[in-house]
Amino acid sequence: MVKTALEEFAFLIPLLPALAFAITFFFGKKMPSGGAIVPILAIAASFVISFAITLGLLANPEEVVNQSYSWFAVLNLGVLIDPLAAVMLSMVTFVSLLIHIYAVSYMSHDAGKARYFAETALFTAAMLSLILSDNIVQLFVSWELVGLCSYLLIGFWFEKPSAAAAAKKAFLTTRIGDVMFLTGIIVLTSDLLKVAGGFQDGVYLLRFDEIFSYIPQLSALQANIFGFEISHLTIITLLFFGGAVGKSGQFPLHVWLPDAMEGPTTVSALIHAATMVTAGVYLVARTFPMFIAAPDSLMVVAYFGGFTALFAGTMGIVMNDLKRVLAFSTISQLGYMMLGLGLGSAIGLEAVGISLFHLINHAFFKALLFLCAGSVIHAVGTQDMRELGGVGKVMPITAATMTIAALALAGFGIPGTSIGTSGFISKDAIIEAAYLFGEHSNNWIPYIFSIAAAFLTSLYIFRLIFMTFTGKPRSNYHGHESPAIMTIPLSILALFALVFGALTHTGFMKFLEETFANSFVNLDIGSLAGIGGNELVEAAGPVSYTHL
Repeated sequence: MVKTALEEFAFLIPLLPALAFAITFFFGKKMPSGGAIVPILAIAASFVISFAITLGLLANPEEVVNQSYSWFAVLNLGVLIDPLAAVMLSMVTFVSLLIHIYAVSYMSHDAGKARYFAETALFTAAMLSLILSDNIVQLFVSWELVGLCSYLLIGFWFEKPSAAAAAKKAFLTTRIGDVMFLTGIIVLTSDLLKVAGGFQDGVYLLRFDEIFSYIPQLSALQANIFGFEISHLTIITLLFFGGAVGKSGQFPLHVWLPDAMEGPTTVSALIHAATMVTAGVYLVARTFPMFIAAPDSLMVVAYFGGFTALFAGTMGIVMNDLKRVLAFSTISQLGYMMLGLGLGSAIGLEAVGISLFHLINHAFFKALLFLCAGSVIHAVGTQDMRELGGVGKVMPITAATMTIAALALAGFGIPGTSIGTSGFISKDAIIEAAYLFGEHSNNWIPYIFSIAAAFLTSLYIFRLIFMTFTGKPRSNYHGHESPAIMTIPLSILALFALVFGALTHTGFMKFLEETFANSFVNLDIGSLAGIGGNELVEAAGPVSYTHL
């Protein structure tokens, strides 16, 4: 009965926000608050459906929701909700809902608020469609729609030259990654046609289950590049990762993300916490069986992620703009997530668990950080930390909740235990995985990256807290606490930033491990590791963390 209900309503998850976009776009100007109630109700309904599906999967992880509708003879439209998709859907809808509620007050005096709520509803719908995709082409189409929405929202105040320039920069920079992703899809399609003997009616080769079933054959295909024999699977996964580098702001395609602060702060919260930048991490996680069978690609993911985490941390320390500090912190934390995925060469599927766990926790405290920053900017009128100081006296709720978010970002907790903020639980898992990788491979570079980045994170985020909320005012601002419609979402996110990690870490890891071990995929990760010559996964076996 549960499965029937899930299959009946799953398609509504992205459809409801998409309908809200259409209604708000055409009629929002005639409605109170720019028609904000329409996307709020639509996203709330999507959250209820997503959460119900997640609860159903928790009880029966093998009951994967998998709907397929024929599009062309060889290409389908489909809905796939397994544990990986379920947790992402619940997070995106929940965080997006809180941001939309907060934005009712934040955008109340903006003449373009109807356009804002229409575009954020479409942004949310595009991300939900991306997560639900059961094939790589549908995912790519949604991927491009996410990029288009980010362009519109970063340049929301398009009359400002800096906002228009930032939107163009984001659009063009991420296109570099998108071209790599598309090239990877083309190479994958060509290879699948070779190993499958061509297209067959009713057989959708680009569905994830079909792709994964051909991993041994794809891995056997070799290309000679500059005298080196390279597996086609390695080429494909590196191209996919190139797409993720652009969307998730990894070095060297990170340059668009700090400038994306030109949009409304609520847009920054959406981009950095729930939508666009998490898409790259999700892409690598969704195609993870391919990466496991291509260990060289996993090492590239680990090195790029680790370096990005460290590099962005050094940048965050020297920023004086409140939102730019948070932007570089996002780049750094995304680097942690990529590092965690790259460590799959040592810990196998647990890499997906630790990386996605940090992604979910990061969504809570990063949305909170940006919304708190928005409250400060909304009340004080500046985001230059050198002009602030003493804001905690006039905005105590904002100060308290932002301090909680800072503690979560810094990973405050007791090592070796489950006592700590959500960020501590998930970040410590990645650091410990990097340590285990060093033990098995005698390669300590990822571990050094993770430790150094963690140290820098504490420095830049508490520098922000002290410069903003403590001491005496350094300018003649007149601040006040935000209204309840803004502080209630802050308080809810603060609660999740504090306790979500400690309450869910054990169950979350086990739940995510079912993603590639259920009836949908039914893969033997150890065998895939052997296909790619990945001896570390075969040798290391299951990893038991001290606090997981």
